[in-house]
Amino acid sequence: MTTGNAMPSLDILVREPDGFSVWSGPPFGNGQPSIKLERVACTNVKFSEDGSRLMAMKSDSIIGIYDCSSFKEIKSFQIPNVAAAILSPCGTYLQTFQKSSTPQEKNVVLWKTETGDAVYHLFQKNMTKATWPSIRFSSDEVVGCRLATNEIQFFDARDFSKGIIHRLRVPGVAAFEISKAPGSHVAAFVPESKGTPASIHIYACEKDLQSQPVSRRSFFRCSTVQLSWNHGSTGLLVVVQSDVDKTNQSYYGESKLNYLTTDGTHEGPVTLRKEGPVHDVQWSHSGSEFAVVYGFMPACATVFDKKCKPLLELGTGPYNTVRWNPKGKFLCLAGFGNLPGDMAFWDYVGKKQLGTTRAEWSVTSEWSPDGCYFLTATTAPRLQVDNGIKIFHHNGSLYFKKMFDKLFQAEWKPESPDRFGEITELIKSVDSLKVEETKPRGSSSRQTASNNLPVAKPAAYRPPHAKTAAAIQAELFGESPMQEMSKNALKNKKKREKQREKKAAEGASG
Repeated sequence: MTTGNAMPSLDILVREPDGFSVWSGPPFGNGQPSIKLERVACTNVKFSEDGSRLMAMKSDSIIGIYDCSSFKEIKSFQIPNVAAAILSPCGTYLQTFQKSSTPQEKNVVLWKTETGDAVYHLFQKNMTKATWPSIRFSSDEVVGCRLATNEIQFFDARDFSKGIIHRLRVPGVAAFEISKAPGSHVAAFVPESKGTPASIHIYACEKDLQSQPVSRRSFFRCSTVQLSWNHGSTGLLVVVQSDVDKTNQSYYGESKLNYLTTDGTHEGPVTLRKEGPVHDVQWSHSGSEFAVVYGFMPACATVFDKKCKPLLELGTGPYNTVRWNPKGKFLCLAGFGNLPGDMAFWDYVGKKQLGTTRAEWSVTSEWSPDGCYFLTATTAPRLQVDNGIKIFHHNGSLYFKKMFDKLFQAEWKPESPDRFGEITELIKSVDSLKVEETKPRGSSSRQTASNNLPVAKPAAYRPPHAKTAAAIQAELFGESPMQEMSKNALKNKKKREKQREKKAAEGASG
């Protein structure tokens, strides 16, 4: 943590085939970023959720831990046959998964990053999206949970020597999601079984309050779910996905959006004004509103409050992605994946559109922690060509672009938005920097003159065969389309004109 009132700097992590490096974030001096950490060879790299630590998986089963305030390596682990690793939200623990040959071998280990000591061991047969990481933490690292057969196990995240402190029995549970900040509740998903519908249950994390779920919702035609808690842990958005659409309107199945609250005031679907899939949903940083992109193309986008009442309609377009500015003032709607990359930037507070642009082939996209910039990246292995980074201003104007032969990863170093000033003041400071940068590059009269140059109108379309027709005609009649006619050509032309006049006169007299 930085001391005093100084705001943290923006940093960008960039990983290429030969390793990762860390750049200083915008605004850039001389239009180019400086290097904060020179390239380090690795196979995988990831920040902790709060941005205080960085984990890099290197060759020979070595995992390096970096302090992000100085980008110095503070600890190194050598773990044979390591297949996956992840940091806890505050960087206190490193969790590793090793390939195991026998159940007696406990292949998931929790390490203390400062001391390098192993604080907990357990066995896990395989690694899936639902079971990794094995132990999951609340954002403040107060509560730790683990999914087991028919139950969720709870740990004291500050002292793992206590082992499992209590168990929550949920028959058939297949996935769960702990609320982030604070870690007060946990949501459990039970899939369909023998005619029984799938269901979501929300329980309190405290043992004495777990006798009954605080909220519950059942779903028919449910294959998978996406669970999204808000900041404040008062609401849970559930995107229910079915592999088959019984109306045959979509090849990709059907999806519905549901909303559950921890106080039990709302347990039902979110009413959307257009039929079709739910493409994306995201909470605002305050946790008081959420934005949804939904419906058959062109998709709709709407902002709702915590009571599921629509607050703002963002129109329709080729969109399947929504990204909410960390400061809550701006929104970006985008169409990535199999869509052409259109982006629309909105001022949510002012309820107006700021600008539109396009970022083709983008794979990842995210706002900067201070809310002033928007980064998109085209990365491998999703796309093997046209890899690169683009950074846009909050209104959609392009600020920076860099192409790579191959790029695997590009992301902001996480920071709490609360550590930055008010977004309006930040934007004013950025705008003043833009004015200072443009002044010395040339006189205003020269720029104005260049801006007022006449723009050539696009020529009308001519099919390929028509482009050569003039040249062929000129050859047949002794003309040259690219230069002045010769004396013979001019003489022949006059002869033809006289013959036409003569024929016309004879026709008139006859």
